[in-house]
Amino acid sequence: MPTIANAHNNLIHDAILDYYGKRLATCSSDKTIKIFEVEGENHKLVETLTGHEGPVWRVDWAHPKFGTILASCSYDGKVLIWKEENGRWAQIAVHAVHSASVNSVQWAPHEYGALLLAASSDGKVSVVEFKENGTIAPLVIDAHAIGVNAASWAPSTIQEGPGAQQLRRFVTGGADNLVKIWKYNHDAQSYVLEDTLEGHSDWVRDVAWSPSVLLRSYIASVSQDRTCIIWSQEHDGGPWKKSLLQQEKFPDVLWRASWSLSGNILALSGGDNKITLWKEDLQGKWEPAGEVQE
Repeated sequence: MPTIANAHNNLIHDAILDYYGKRLATCSSDKTIKIFEVEGENHKLVETLTGHEGPVWRVDWAHPKFGTILASCSYDGKVLIWKEENGRWAQIAVHAVHSASVNSVQWAPHEYGALLLAASSDGKVSVVEFKENGTIAPLVIDAHAIGVNAASWAPSTIQEGPGAQQLRRFVTGGADNLVKIWKYNHDAQSYVLEDTLEGHSDWVRDVAWSPSVLLRSYIASVSQDRTCIIWSQEHDGGPWKKSLLQQEKFPDVLWRASWSLSGNILALSGGDNKITLWKEDLQGKWEPAGEVQE
């Protein structure tokens, strides 16, 4: 496993590979984003992006059909969109509708177009659509009154029935200890609250919707209360079932949850600087599948 040392001169908050696994983007409290080219065990720093005025919390690559595009979000309340053309990186758009720290940013499944979901400490989430001609039409939704810590898209699915439409959904986690499911309403042309899931006793730090369309939908939520909950739904509109990943609490706060692309392995990271891996057995119980120590 290659290690990238001294990449930033402060805490690194996120690191994400692009669609092809050839480029790595990292972001840090040092207000910068760094782009590395990765080949096997080798990596080379190719660009340092500056533009944020505060710690950069998250980065996310757009699907390659839209070009080489990266979104970043920061404590400065802004989302910046970066594009590489002919080896040169440039900032191509600023999304500045939030009045406080933007804590997470994620591109939608590419079938929906270039849609970006952002979650902010101002209690709102926004969905911005980037059109060919550069116009931006943000939808802003009041999600969690005292702050939204994370948001995650559901995988692309088609709603069954007459006039089949895309079933666009996402999940949010808030400082009100709640997990909420939002669904696009074509008539209202906005996202409406579909479900509120209660189970955590402290801030929900991260939510992650499993990217694969399996027999059921899975969402993992992690919290300041040192627990991870797996929520599962058998079919659209059905009840969400709650199960604790493990009965005893984790040794420290859980910060992040992330699914493998196939959706069957869950990675968790927390305050103890360990990354633990989990998978579901045939009986539907979650079991440890390994550990990565920093």
